[in-house]
Amino acid sequence: MIGQKMAFKRGGKVKAPWDKPRPDDLPKPKKLSSGQKSAAKKAAKAAGRPYPNLIDNMRMAQKGKKS
Repeated sequence: MIGQKMAFKRGGKVKAPWDKPRPDDLPKPKKLSSGQKSAAKKAAKAAGRPYPNLIDNMRMAQKGKKS
């Protein structure tokens, strides 16, 4: 895999979030609020990306739950 970072954990490969299926025990995904979307866009811009990626969106969705 050229250009992709692979993480290793205890002797085995760890798949990236976009390579794994969604766990069955999770509820249906909910859409990000407008505030979460703008926070994800801001994080992407700070990282030098033109738009948010999956990781930015996941981070903002998780941040909203931890209140």
